[in-house]
Amino acid sequence: MNKPKIPGGYILLSRKVIESEIWDKPPLYLKVWIYILSKTQHSAYKNLKRGQVFISIPEIIEACSYKVGFRIEKPTKKQIFGIIDWLRNPYEGNHEGNNEGPMIVTTKVTHGMVVEVCNYNVYQDPKNYEGNSESHTKVTTKELRREREGNNNNKNVKNDKNVKKNKELRSKLKFETHHLKLAELLFKKIKENNPNANKPNLESWADTFRKMMEIDKKSGKEIQDLILWSQQNHFWHMNILSAGKLRKQFNRLSLEMKEDQKPKSNVVQFNKKEAEDDGYNYGF
Repeated sequence: MNKPKIPGGYILLSRKVIESEIWDKPPLYLKVWIYILSKTQHSAYKNLKRGQVFISIPEIIEACSYKVGFRIEKPTKKQIFGIIDWLRNPYEGNHEGNNEGPMIVTTKVTHGMVVEVCNYNVYQDPKNYEGNSESHTKVTTKELRREREGNNNNKNVKNDKNVKKNKELRSKLKFETHHLKLAELLFKKIKENNPNANKPNLESWADTFRKMMEIDKKSGKEIQDLILWSQQNHFWHMNILSAGKLRKQFNRLSLEMKEDQKPKSNVVQFNKKEAEDDGYNYGF
């Protein structure tokens, strides 16, 4: 006797999500992301394409509310706007796979927005996942061996491509030692706040710091001071998790740091002595 089908359809969630940047964010980020995925069109419908959904901030707030006893807690508009903005611009962070870039693209429309999930066709196609033999209950040993060998061959080809891609990327980067030191400093401070933080591509971060100094005309000391301050700030240490994010928010952070550093009674804003001891003092 066949069991009744589960109504409402399904979505696929890659196991690599636990290695992604969103896994390191507050739980509300993942809840909003899964809600968006669950509401996204699996096939074209009316004016929406596959991978798109019409949604509004109030809808997300209601959907992501939760109960504490008999009390209902709701996320604020500011929290949801911040999460949507992060999903649009995760920068050097990775999402479910290892592809850099936005997780969503949004278009403002009347009474809400149209959200398009990037790479929807890739992550919502079972054929793109390894170990798809898990769905078959009757598989011979020979077939399993053939599948494993095939998967290993694919992995080798993929690894070769990744090595080549990394070499090409490194050849395009023009950072110097002092840029790399800034990247190491930022990751060191992030690691102090979150010991489980995944190590990023420090060379890519170093190149971002090079651009900040050469293109944005920011000094090494300015960047160093902002790294130290942001990673001790109760709000920004959870949001500045990459060199790209620091670059984007640089002017806003500078203003807030100056405001925070206005004379206060015996308050130390950040420990410059510690930076000097660690060898990150540029001497500016």
